[in-house]
Amino acid sequence: MDDLIYKDALEFEFNENNIHYEREKEYSVNYKNSILKHKFYADFIIHDKIILEIKTVECFNNSHYNQCLNYLKISGNKLAILVNFNLTSLEYKRIVDTKK
Repeated sequence: MDDLIYKDALEFEFNENNIHYEREKEYSVNYKNSILKHKFYADFIIHDKIILEIKTVECFNNSHYNQCLNYLKISGNKLAILVNFNLTSLEYKRIVDTKK
């Protein structure tokens, strides 16, 4: 739930600085030529090309990286930034899909 506060603050800053973004961008998942009933929701898409995923966790784990890689694959974007606000200083990882 804490991550909602950070998302709200980021949204405020994006608006204040005229940064183009979409919040909770919805992506349908195509599996073997069928659209699945569940969807992916990326926290933010910045300038239609950068996925920004927000976390408030003790530390990143493989599921966080895999989530970003899945978002990159389904969106066709090449760059995701995974951000953790739960530590004393901001933690972030840049994730690039090199298979494009």
